Amino acid sequence: MKCPVCKEENLVMAERQGIEIDYCPSCRGVWLDRGELDKIIERSAPQEAPVHRSAPPQQQTGHYERGYDKGYSHKKYKKKSLLGEIFDF
Repeated sequence: MKCPVCKEENLVMAERQGIEIDYCPSCRGVWLDRGELDKIIERSAPQEAPVHRSAPPQQQTGHYERGYDKGYSHKKYKKKSLLGEIFDF
């Protein structure tokens, strides 16, 4: 099937976690068949977790007071999600 946007590029089919996804390698557009978006939404909905109450956070001292350099910072990590795994082409 041809890409509806590019009009010349053929769509490539990929299967991710049991869901067939058609995408265009040129414009990176993604197309789903009927019902596939519902499956993605259903699988990405968080499971109900028990409510966990914790003590309020204690005030922490600043970086400079602990002896860290001004250039010190924590690395930021991205939380992996189902949507990120499915649409990672």
